[in-house]
Amino acid sequence: MTEHYQYQSRQIEKNPAKEFRFGEGRISCYLSFTLSVLSLLAVLAYLYPAYLTTAALREVYDAEQLQQVLKYAMYFSLFFAVLTFVLNKGKYKAYGLGAITLTLIGFALGGYSIPIGNVEPKELSLGIDWLILAFLGSVAIFMTMEKLFPKYRDQVITRPEWGIDMFYFCFNHLAISAILIFANYHASHFDWAVSPSVQSAVQAMPVWLQVILIVLAADFVLYWEHRAYHEVKTLWPIHAVHHSVEHLDWLAGSRGHFVQVFSERAMVMIPLYLLGADESALNIYVTFAALQAILIHCNVDIPFGPLKYLFVTPQFHHWHHSSEKPAIDTNYSAHTVLFDRLFGTYHLPGNYWPAEYGTTVRLPRHILGQTWYPLYRWKQRLGKKVS
Repeated sequence: MTEHYQYQSRQIEKNPAKEFRFGEGRISCYLSFTLSVLSLLAVLAYLYPAYLTTAALREVYDAEQLQQVLKYAMYFSLFFAVLTFVLNKGKYKAYGLGAITLTLIGFALGGYSIPIGNVEPKELSLGIDWLILAFLGSVAIFMTMEKLFPKYRDQVITRPEWGIDMFYFCFNHLAISAILIFANYHASHFDWAVSPSVQSAVQAMPVWLQVILIVLAADFVLYWEHRAYHEVKTLWPIHAVHHSVEHLDWLAGSRGHFVQVFSERAMVMIPLYLLGADESALNIYVTFAALQAILIHCNVDIPFGPLKYLFVTPQFHHWHHSSEKPAIDTNYSAHTVLFDRLFGTYHLPGNYWPAEYGTTVRLPRHILGQTWYPLYRWKQRLGKKVS
């Protein structure tokens, strides 16, 4: 059936009104407003670190050095806001004024001069520091890649529904403490399966071999969890939220129902918990997994060569998001293509890329609608059974 399918090229219409061009004030508008929001969030995080930052991440960065970064961010926010007023006489001025207001509020609250002291750790907190650093890192790495090596050159940064996916991005990062608490609690129920001898054997391995073992074990669990979300009718409405995105880029992977976000983290924690690998190996895996999860959704066309037959790449995962018939319910793997190969769900048709993304039945195009969509579908199914 796949052999006779006529693959088409994806068509992206140019949208000059949303393109970023020098000298129009749009770039400075977005820069000033983004920096002002991030700066104000950072100021609040410095004021209330126990409630607005994550203990694990605080151990990694230098809070005093980041205050210097905050200093420049606040001044550049004001600079770009003024530039917006100079370059543009239209709607962008409101964003420039908003940026100035938010930045001045940040200065009034203490700005980049808030004293740094010992932080009393709280079990549950909002990960504002994680949100800020992840956003800046993602923009610097992945948005740059999308501009340098785009698959679809005419797809703009602020493509349709990018605001929805930005909400999901913020939620996922702010809720990191709650997600980790839930995941650790879930993994603790598998104490009965812990084998000291297995963990000792794993810890005796070189770190690189531990990383490979972790990747394969996590990939196996994620493959079957992902497949269950597709092939179990009760679970699909939850996962359909993730598949409702119709324009893939670095933000698209953030879209996901909160039930799936929590369950994925909980499930992948089980093999990590049982293997008992060294902390260094776990850190390498977490970094690899986080970067790959963003990369595979990106609007990039990078020649991975033979690596695309080993690892999940953008082309491979884009087919998973395709609504075209040959690609539906394929390419479940998160890290390697091994388990799709083994279990017959592999789909990578040469150099072709999908022409269409999204779900065959269109979901609501707003946050509340997507949040309640599983309940709506379950109610529909229950009504049909009763009737």
